[in-house]
Amino acid sequence: MLSSDEDSVSYIRKYTIDAEILNTFMTFVDEEEEEEEEEAESSRMAIRPKIPRRTIPRNHVEAATRLYNHYFAPQPVYPADYFRRRFRMPKEMFLRIVNDIHHFNAIQPLPKHFAFFHDAATDVTGRPSLNIFQKCTSVVLQLAYASTADQLDEYLEMGSQTSADSFNYFCKCLVQLYHSEFLRKPTQEDVNRVTAKHEAVHGFPGMLGSIDCMHCAWRNCPTAWKGQYTRGDKGHPTIMLEVVASYDLCIWNAYFGPVGSNNEINVLNESDLFDQLLQNKAHAVNFTANGQQFTKGYYIS
Repeated sequence: MLSSDEDSVSYIRKYTIDAEILNTFMTFVDEEEEEEEEEAESSRMAIRPKIPRRTIPRNHVEAATRLYNHYFAPQPVYPADYFRRRFRMPKEMFLRIVNDIHHFNAIQPLPKHFAFFHDAATDVTGRPSLNIFQKCTSVVLQLAYASTADQLDEYLEMGSQTSADSFNYFCKCLVQLYHSEFLRKPTQEDVNRVTAKHEAVHGFPGMLGSIDCMHCAWRNCPTAWKGQYTRGDKGHPTIMLEVVASYDLCIWNAYFGPVGSNNEINVLNESDLFDQLLQNKAHAVNFTANGQQFTKGYYIS
């Protein structure tokens, strides 16, 4: 061994701390730091003024009665066309959703998101609580107008936290209730029905549906991502949505949120819309156009 190597080994042995000593030292340092943090926290708590919790007196019964009289009474104040415009859906659809959530009992015990809408009519203090119509109305109006959680507090007498919880649990309920019927890819029977309808009504044989893209403004986009999601002609961050819909309002494909300055054409390069077609797994669509036989469907924009 060279003299330089011997010097290095002796140096390492001289200045290497025994493992047991090192552990003892680290434990001592951690205890000292914890004590200092506890003292600092105690000092901050002593200085910080104690703010009593505020209680907002809300009249849930009055709000429920007002909502019922406005939209759900046998002779409501606002007729069905007002409901359709303000809720962005027919009253029958809204009532079906409320009814399906209220009567769901396929899983016991109930999942938390369903139990939230099945709560008793009174809260822990014995006062009347919010009913399922108030909670679902809050969610639908938040979706319809992109409103904040507490924007409807004056009308529905519902705090921001309850509105936010309603929104979260409502979406989970919808996914669990309707994913097998609406959140799926079309079957061969669906393809045959859709193409036959488009040919009979629009004169386009073999058409699977209409494809369109839109840019949704993203007001809360993180600052670090704004450059990726801002297109020059928009001037602000947007999230792009590509959708394929059929005449019966079924959405057969949705692609949401690609990064970059995409438009209606180059977004298809990132979408998985044509993956099954390229892999030869798409459903067969047989039609003739201009004397030529085709076996795959198409979309119009």
